[in-house]
Amino acid sequence: MLDAGLLRERFQQRYGVYPSLIVRAPGRVNLLGEHTDYNDGFVLPVAIDRATYIAARSRDDQMVQVVSSDLNEEDSFSLDHIERSGQPWHNYVRGVVLALQVAGYSLMGADLLIASDVPRGSGLSSSAALEIAVGYAFRELNSLSISGTELALLAQGAENNFVGVQCGIMDQLIAVFGRGDHALLIDCRDLSHRVVPLPSSVAIVVCDSRLPRTLAASAYNQRRQECNTAVQLLQQWYPGIRALRDVSEDQFAAHCERLPEPVRSRARHVVRENRRTLEGAEALERGDVVAFGQLMNASHASLRDDYQVSLPDIDLLVERAQRLAGCYGSRLTGAGFGGCTVSLVEHSEVETFSRDLLQAYHDATGRTATIYVCRASDGVGRAVDDAGPQK
Repeated sequence: MLDAGLLRERFQQRYGVYPSLIVRAPGRVNLLGEHTDYNDGFVLPVAIDRATYIAARSRDDQMVQVVSSDLNEEDSFSLDHIERSGQPWHNYVRGVVLALQVAGYSLMGADLLIASDVPRGSGLSSSAALEIAVGYAFRELNSLSISGTELALLAQGAENNFVGVQCGIMDQLIAVFGRGDHALLIDCRDLSHRVVPLPSSVAIVVCDSRLPRTLAASAYNQRRQECNTAVQLLQQWYPGIRALRDVSEDQFAAHCERLPEPVRSRARHVVRENRRTLEGAEALERGDVVAFGQLMNASHASLRDDYQVSLPDIDLLVERAQRLAGCYGSRLTGAGFGGCTVSLVEHSEVETFSRDLLQAYHDATGRTATIYVCRASDGVGRAVDDAGPQK
């Protein structure tokens, strides 16, 4: 965990004054519900104990000065004229600030110092953590009345419309509403959510394959189109459906043979994954981590065979993890075609599990993966040693 006190000192060294607040917004990992979000379905992510921190102070002009402590880079722009930058990380900050202004909020300029221990490019949503941290910092600096849901929607809009990434709402919502030692069951249609307890006996072990997700963007768009095609075809029997979320397994089974491949397989994954996610939340609520792990394993098989977004090396990581002592379940997490796996592992076995999984992966592929042992954490708020009001 980053030291908020050290961040305060760095801010003072850079700007000559101490910050008026330090905020923290977490990364995330999704336990169940993959590729269901853009089908109006259900997801079950957790906010993790790796986060983006922003030390901030208002200015008396219209300028926003930004320093990235991690990248050793700076950016500055005027609130009166916000345009895209050639540096990608700049646009996450600029996009959120512009979104706040477009929504009608009046802002003062600010000095910002950013630091993060969310690994970039690993599928743990460093982008949403940055967006939510920026939005929350400006909310606090300007005493704005912005709900958590509105903050998440503004951040998502910034990523969709300014950055140009067509993400769903899950990452921003979990960064806002995450709760320590709990997952969050999110309905991606109406944005309602409820917290779901995680067993104290297990750890969340994320394994970054270090495989770049080179096909993820194009395949993501293709899968979305295939799901839309499935809905259009199923509407001839069920005219009231708006998304695959509205199709039950019985309804799908009654007409699936009339769907061409690969549309049939894509729809089968989404329909069943929604059911798995709801069953998974119920399993955790009754403390049945064994049943939950089995649902994770089934989710990966579906992502591999029906949705076809896995890769052989990811399958290897999952299969080896599932065989190791103390592992209840393991699956690909995220868009696919590389990235990370997530496993639920008994605390007493985490060290051995991590060592053996890394060794098995290296022996089989020659590559070195990275393990992150995570616990569920709270969503965005002021940093622990910040004396200001809490969210």
